[in-house]
Amino acid sequence: MFSCRIFYPKSKEEMMYPRCKKYGMFLQVKLYNKIFFMGTNQQHATVSDSRLEEFFTDELKDIYWAEKHLVETLPKMKEASSSFQLKNAICDHLEQTKEHVSRLERVFDMLGQEAEAKKCDAIEGITDEGEDIIEDTEDGTATRDVGVIMAGQKVEHYEIATYGGLVQLAKTLGHDDIAQLLATTLQEEKKADEMLTSIAEKNVNYEAMEEHKR
Repeated sequence: MFSCRIFYPKSKEEMMYPRCKKYGMFLQVKLYNKIFFMGTNQQHATVSDSRLEEFFTDELKDIYWAEKHLVETLPKMKEASSSFQLKNAICDHLEQTKEHVSRLERVFDMLGQEAEAKKCDAIEGITDEGEDIIEDTEDGTATRDVGVIMAGQKVEHYEIATYGGLVQLAKTLGHDDIAQLLATTLQEEKKADEMLTSIAEKNVNYEAMEEHKR
């Protein structure tokens, strides 16, 4: 049980922090809310100036460039494909990718920054490899479709890894709304990868297996 002792404050500090007695010990009542909010504001200021925040922004610029690059690359992959299912899957993902670009622009806006793209060497390398596969395989063959799927999944795996990391960083930095947006894109990338796997496993791989060398 607390027993409070009436006392007359001798200073302004004692007026702000009244004392209570419990089993002979004095407890000071702190202005918790004031201290808490001052700490919170200081934390936000620190976060915005942190190296982690800078790294997070740089990675957003990287994936922003990648998504914009894919908007240009996916139509070429669709044109190179012969499988009707594969063409439709690429077409659907192209529309999703355009939405991913818009979503990232919203993220930059939420951070109070202009959307800026920084060249993504990884995606450029993967898409260049995809173009090499198209050139090295015969037009209209299932073997080319296998190559297109493999190139597409390499892209998806890179994006899944990147968005997965960005979601966690956004949460760490306190950007919960941004984390939700990025998580939506992450799930769409995972579904796109699963779709490509399904197309390969159900028919394209088996059709390619039946094609003979020339």
